[in-house]
Amino acid sequence: MSATRALIVGPAWVGDMVMAHSLFQLLKARHPDRALDLIAPPATLPLAARMPEIADAIVLAIPHGRFALRERLRLGRGLRERHYAQAYILPRSYKSALPAWASGAARRTAYLGEARYGLINDVRREPTGSKLKTVDRFLLLGLEPGEALPAPPPPRLVADRKAGQRGAERFGIHTDIPLLVLCPGAEYGPAKRWPTRHFARLARRYHERGWQVLLLGGPHDRDIAHAIRELSQDTCIDVAGRTTLLEAVDLMALAAAVVSNDSGLMHVAASLHKPLVAVFGSSDPNHTPPLDDRALTVTLGLPCSPCFARTCPLGHLRCLEDLAPERVEQALDQALRLADSPHRDHA
Repeated sequence: MSATRALIVGPAWVGDMVMAHSLFQLLKARHPDRALDLIAPPATLPLAARMPEIADAIVLAIPHGRFALRERLRLGRGLRERHYAQAYILPRSYKSALPAWASGAARRTAYLGEARYGLINDVRREPTGSKLKTVDRFLLLGLEPGEALPAPPPPRLVADRKAGQRGAERFGIHTDIPLLVLCPGAEYGPAKRWPTRHFARLARRYHERGWQVLLLGGPHDRDIAHAIRELSQDTCIDVAGRTTLLEAVDLMALAAAVVSNDSGLMHVAASLHKPLVAVFGSSDPNHTPPLDDRALTVTLGLPCSPCFARTCPLGHLRCLEDLAPERVEQALDQALRLADSPHRDHA
């Protein structure tokens, strides 16, 4: 008997896609013979190559913000011969449900979102009064209604070690010297970005301790990384905007430790089980924390935060400006000690 298939419509943000891996693991554990196909935009779909649970990755080649009704329906209709037993739609927009509906999936599971009556025939609702993490909202889609929420299996991307070694050779990274990866970007906005001078101070401190320091990020992070490299007196290897997403994953797998803003790369680092310090400003570490026992979060917890704004509404950004590099360094040293403890699970 051939295995049944399920369709997943995945998120458009890197961090959300990494957290969605908890759901993919849950689905595969419950239905080991069911193949999981994933639809996602080019920004996040490459991560499927590092998720063993995904059988087929299907690109949603539609620019962000476009409704593109015909293209979405055409994509879904092209999948009808796969006879999906179920579809899971993680985004809450109306348009995101169209390919799953057009695919003919018998059961289409999602939150109602933008009044998606008809498109969704298995509507899920969050428990009244609950303060769920993003990963919990994803996991609820994989449960039956009323079922108790389990502890989420931590996301675990599988890095390509040979590709990481090739990247190290390309960028002059020595694999016999400890590597600190800094992720200074945050696509959401400047209210999530720890100041460049603080990153530079931390980079100098670890360089003085004999570490290599790697600046990692996307094309939009080039100016930030360049400023950090200059402020740190060229003590950093700057590859921001010079790698693909998968190359960034494989380079991060070489790290001995990571410091990141609340960003997609923060979740990548956690999924690779790296000693990690995540710096939170306008966002809430209780909402989208890094999902790993080697990760520590640092936040000042000011009365005005979390505000979830892209830019500081008060104009001072004290939640990040006043977060001293020494405090992050102390947290990173603690994360490294915890990772080295013989009583910790290093799986």
